[in-house]
Amino acid sequence: MKAAGLRDRQNGTRTPVDVRTLTRVLFERLAELPPEAPERERVRAALIEINIPLVRYAATRFRSRSEPMEDIVQVGTIGLINAIDRFDPSRGVQFPTYALPTILGEIKRYFRDNVRTMHVPRRLQELWVQVSGAMEELTVTHGRAPKVPEIAACLRIPEEDVRACLDAGRAYNAASLEAAQEHEGGLALLDRLGYEDSALADVEHRDMVRHLLVQLPERERRIIMLRFFANLTQSQISTELGMSQMHVSRLLSRILSRLRTGNSWEE
Repeated sequence: MKAAGLRDRQNGTRTPVDVRTLTRVLFERLAELPPEAPERERVRAALIEINIPLVRYAATRFRSRSEPMEDIVQVGTIGLINAIDRFDPSRGVQFPTYALPTILGEIKRYFRDNVRTMHVPRRLQELWVQVSGAMEELTVTHGRAPKVPEIAACLRIPEEDVRACLDAGRAYNAASLEAAQEHEGGLALLDRLGYEDSALADVEHRDMVRHLLVQLPERERRIIMLRFFANLTQSQISTELGMSQMHVSRLLSRILSRLRTGNSWEE
């Protein structure tokens, strides 16, 4: 039996009644098959496929986390498989009722064990579940994000505990420094971090050099500008100024000596 049989012939969609009915029929068939029967794997695979929407429904509760939704669905699918392997139809419980806590538990365990960016005390982990649930309910009720006193009053716990839980909840929200931020025009966090400008160390030196350069005679200042700002060689400078290269070399040595010592120019 294939999951394609779930699709309505008129609109091609799956209805909840179809899923529940087929799930029940598949479990009945699974119970009839001996453990070594090859058909068991096909029936089990069909049960997994038709109940994936239940996993996606459970995963939406964690859409505010930084993990990709498909990763959460994969983790939830593990919970679904465990639920299928443990489910006993003879107890009279609907499979979604039985499976949903198992799926949610698997996802929560994944976040608890693998995603947190810092260690959070067990008491806060358990209290965070209540706080996050209260935040969702109050958000729906008031149409806005609830305040700390409102959450504390709803759960009848101290405001300090609520604040501690909110801080602990932020341990879930790690993000890569290279991840693009939609509200920042696609820039990654790394692009917006400050950095040490290596040129800052030269600010004072540049200011001192500028102060000394203005004290040079026009000819000597021009030689410095041609050599270090226009990047001309001594030979090119001698051609530009109409003097010998040897004279240019002597002038450069004299000028640089004065600039290094910080002394004023003397003719």
